[in-house]
Amino acid sequence: MSGKLSTTLVIVPCGSAKVWNRDPEIGPTIAKDAYIGAPFKVNRQYAEKFGSRWVILSAKYGFIDPDYLLPGPYEVTFKKKATGPIETKILAAQVVDRKLDQFDRVVGLGGKEYRIAIKEAYSASKIESEFPFAGLPIGKAMRVAKIAIET
Repeated sequence: MSGKLSTTLVIVPCGSAKVWNRDPEIGPTIAKDAYIGAPFKVNRQYAEKFGSRWVILSAKYGFIDPDYLLPGPYEVTFKKKATGPIETKILAAQVVDRKLDQFDRVVGLGGKEYRIAIKEAYSASKIESEFPFAGLPIGKAMRVAKIAIET
């Protein structure tokens, strides 16, 4: 048996509430500070506590690191195909290029559209993605995440 520690990647969905909604003049902002909605904040706390590493899944940019510099506001969502969300084949390439397939576990947070995108992005990987809050309404998912963070 190897003494290798288990590694966990947590994937946090971006959010529609962004810093530019509050201050349109703010300019380029790093991703972890750009998304300001309550769901993102709870998911970020969960990721920081339970992940060896965490990334944000942006419907526009794909898998981005928390320190990725976002140039400015955008409105792209997996929920509305007309907004032009990133293609899953590009997400799958990012998984390999950004070494997001080098973890023992991949935990995805967020709603159904994000779960689908993550599953498709990892379809060629041997890693089975996990979705601890799948099927829960957003309010309940946030409560369960907060309890996990606090205990």
